[in-house]
Amino acid sequence: MAKILNSCLIVFSILCLVIGSQVYAVPYDYSYTKECLAKPLKPQYEGGVIVNPELNEGLKGWTKFEDSTVEHRESDDGNKYIVASARKQPFHSFSQKFNLEKEKLYTFSAWLQVSNEDAYIVAIFKTNTSNVYAGWVTAQKGCWSMVKGGLVVNVSGPAELYFESNNTNVDIWADSISLQPFTQQEWISHQDQSIEKFRKSKVKFQAVDQHGQPIPNATVSIKQNNANFPFGTAINKNIIGNSAYQNWFFSRFKYTVFENELKWVSTEYNRGSIDYSVPDAMIALAQSHGVTMRGHNVLWDEPQYQPYWVPGLSANDLGAAAQKRLISVMTKYKGRFIHWDVVNENLHWNFFESRLGPNISTVYYKYANKIDGSRTIPFLNEFNTIEESTDGTASPSRYLQKIDEMRRGRYGGPLGIGAQGHFGNLNLPYTRSALDMLASAKLPLWVTELDVKSGPNQANFLNQALREIHSHYAVQGIMMWTAWSPQGCYTMCLTDSNFRNLDTGNVVDGFRNELTHADGVRGTTDSNGFFEASLFHGEYEAKLINGDAVSSSQEINVVPNEETVVDVHRLTVNV
Repeated sequence: MAKILNSCLIVFSILCLVIGSQVYAVPYDYSYTKECLAKPLKPQYEGGVIVNPELNEGLKGWTKFEDSTVEHRESDDGNKYIVASARKQPFHSFSQKFNLEKEKLYTFSAWLQVSNEDAYIVAIFKTNTSNVYAGWVTAQKGCWSMVKGGLVVNVSGPAELYFESNNTNVDIWADSISLQPFTQQEWISHQDQSIEKFRKSKVKFQAVDQHGQPIPNATVSIKQNNANFPFGTAINKNIIGNSAYQNWFFSRFKYTVFENELKWVSTEYNRGSIDYSVPDAMIALAQSHGVTMRGHNVLWDEPQYQPYWVPGLSANDLGAAAQKRLISVMTKYKGRFIHWDVVNENLHWNFFESRLGPNISTVYYKYANKIDGSRTIPFLNEFNTIEESTDGTASPSRYLQKIDEMRRGRYGGPLGIGAQGHFGNLNLPYTRSALDMLASAKLPLWVTELDVKSGPNQANFLNQALREIHSHYAVQGIMMWTAWSPQGCYTMCLTDSNFRNLDTGNVVDGFRNELTHADGVRGTTDSNGFFEASLFHGEYEAKLINGDAVSSSQEINVVPNEETVVDVHRLTVNV
């Protein structure tokens, strides 16, 4: 109990109400360290439900998993840890058993090291129904690397944590292991607390007369004119000339991205025949409505989605054609987009690297920055980084490695992190931990293609995903991937063919309404003439209403500020 009470003194302390009583929820730990350290940090949550998390009690709670030699060791500086050696199969390691609950959300972390060459390691929880992947990291010799992740289970029951690596030549070391459960109510309270801290600011209004005397019981009405948080969705060429599509979209969104119309295969289907007429029309339409655009994409590393004539080119011709494409599209649209996805999905795929060398992506980012880097941020853009724990190809660890690789390749220009977010089943603890890890790069971070696969829980999952992502302090914008066509959408539609909202569209409207205070904010001043409100960052008009008439109005800009700072605005009325 003392541990719980002490933890509530942390900045992110959260009060959780439970029927008939009041308890303190464990605050969520957003921290992550990407550096490889000489000594591991203390386990998060003091280990949570892990028995013997720092290995200070020998091998208590731990046992070997399948066939390996497990031992307890101590370094010269007194640090104690567990080692699995003589590993013959990837899953040969050490383990600890738990009983996990279906309704709980579990965040996981550990510090790993290996005996010799680098090894890519995944933490897995083996249950009666499946193996649940919780987090990935590349462990190194001579220093400790942090793995962070999370999991949910589809049925309550026993589970066994173990570590797996395809590199069986290495011994796996572990220390400072943590597994912390949260209730659904606690998880939501983390979101609410984060939104209050990072997405909103407290604003105080004082109603006074012409002599500066406070006016009690006055009505203050607040309306948002512009929201600061970028939220939008993809469109496609079907919006051209379609007034119903246009009315639905432009009444809701100020940010967009084009589904396919800027891709190489769309603008140069036949070699040498470049046609930008469709994206030109879409850009003109978006700009006429004041909509901000992302650029997607310059090149795509997926072999399947090249123009049909590209794969057959020689290496020299391919290099020339790709460079021509990059210069053409980025020069034509210089300054039009806030971002460009320069080499799309270059963690999963390597079409250009396989033909032109392993560092060619870095070369293309240098070109992109030289052409348009002063006004447009070149972005990486990947799927399954935040949404799918089983796919280690583009894990947060691998994403951070890609960024480091580009920096070592002497790309020092601006760079953005695009996490697509094509969700199937939700694993919110993994998503939150993935965002924690990506945030450590200290680069602009957007979720760029959010959708949820079709199914009975699609709308509910979309609502949960939106709120989880928006509540994370590091996310700077959300784009959905819901462009409409008569044949349907990529994965998720928001409307039917008559542009009437589906359940998913209602979720989006509800989310938008919350971010924009769609119903307005209204309140009455106290005895000192004050009224205080917590507002999402953005531009507002505040009015002081006296009877049926507006006595005073003021435009204000609500921006991030220190928690202890409350902006005060005076509304004056002659009485």
